[in-house]
Amino acid sequence: MVLDDLGSSLRSTLDTLQGKSRLSEEDVEEIVKEIQRSLLSADVDVSLVMELSDSIETRALEEEPPAGTTARDHVLKIVYEELVDLVGDSTELPLESQTILLAGLQGSGKTTSAAKMAWWFSKKGLRPAVIQTDTFRPGAYDQAKQMCERAEVDFYGDPDAEDPVQIARDGMEATEQADVHIVDTAGRHALEDDLIAEIEQIEAAVDPDRSLLVMDAAIGQGAKEQAKQFESSIGIKGVVITKLDGTAKGGGALTAVNETGSSIAFLGTGETVQDIERFEPSGFISRLLGMGDLKQLSERVERAMEETGDEEDDWDPEDMLQGGFTLKDMQKQMAAMNRMGPLDQVMDMIPGMGGGMMDQLPDDAMDVTQNRMRDFEIVMDSMTDEELENPRIVGQSRVERIVRGSGVDEDTVRELLEQHRMMERTIDQFQGMGDGDMQRMMKKLQQGDGGGGLGGMMGGNGPF
Repeated sequence: MVLDDLGSSLRSTLDTLQGKSRLSEEDVEEIVKEIQRSLLSADVDVSLVMELSDSIETRALEEEPPAGTTARDHVLKIVYEELVDLVGDSTELPLESQTILLAGLQGSGKTTSAAKMAWWFSKKGLRPAVIQTDTFRPGAYDQAKQMCERAEVDFYGDPDAEDPVQIARDGMEATEQADVHIVDTAGRHALEDDLIAEIEQIEAAVDPDRSLLVMDAAIGQGAKEQAKQFESSIGIKGVVITKLDGTAKGGGALTAVNETGSSIAFLGTGETVQDIERFEPSGFISRLLGMGDLKQLSERVERAMEETGDEEDDWDPEDMLQGGFTLKDMQKQMAAMNRMGPLDQVMDMIPGMGGGMMDQLPDDAMDVTQNRMRDFEIVMDSMTDEELENPRIVGQSRVERIVRGSGVDEDTVRELLEQHRMMERTIDQFQGMGDGDMQRMMKKLQQGDGGGGLGGMMGGNGPF
């Protein structure tokens, strides 16, 4: 995720305070210097860095930590609060009829973000429509149309028209039944006068309730000037930060938010229409500092289970606690996990699992885990219904047949069967439990002794 290097650096810096109960001036000075280096390396604007570090230093020296609080936890709380204050509140986006205008340079991800936002509004019970006005970039119409089809939302565009302002007018009229209109505008490689003039004319035509600036997380220091120009031209009420799944530093986008005096509306975290998050400052910074984000995690779990249930109306996850746990149940559980997004993102949201723990894993650890799950899916696709319902009947001859049909090695088939047995034992232990027993069981699973669930899918205590 973007800002991973910043998060890792901040966590490493705070770990130097481990075991200390009091802070000396030297401790604070060293911590602040490291925080400054971390923020500057992440492309955060120098003036913002100085303002933030001064505030952290003052508070760390002047505020008395609560009784029983370690020096590390005291500074962690201060850093958390100051970073939350830096990124500001989330952009106000009422769940009601509205028109949203998207602006930004070419390649910032506007077209993809338009479809993602439409999908997000549709999941909130509103009827959105995307209006594509970009006549400058070849393929913009086709890309927008395809993305909206994947998102299953209304779309308007005219590949033969040459006047983007007229397309905007016609689009508003053609999609008048929609609750939310999202107007995607053309970008250029730089802030050219004709780009600004065109956006101003489209703004006048559609009269948006809010204009959002779409910015690539890799924008760097150029974000400041870009944000200024768009702000003075059409007024920016929020920022959409895209491509957060890459290795971009991300500080430039945070600088742009501060420069426009606005806030962050959405985060783009991947390539599919579902890879979008409503920005929540506390959860975002909490994840950055390795403290998890249970709200975002619960939303992903709920969405994944709903989508799995939509495809398999006869499957209820709670049924696993009533009867036998089959490989078909395991398939559904894996499908739900896949719908939650990349495992590294999910892990970042689990308190105690992301952050420092993720720092200790090799860079490709989550890729290995994803590949392992894909191999398991391939194996199950090569099994008969009888084998999926009763995996205990899979002996050597059946293993050899599955290997021939799936193309994976024999060890992978046996790993799947062993994983199923471990998860089955875990499910059996859950059945008939009281509240006290359940709490003890959850603690056991968190310690890695249970062998089932996510920990088991990752191969015991980790992806290997």
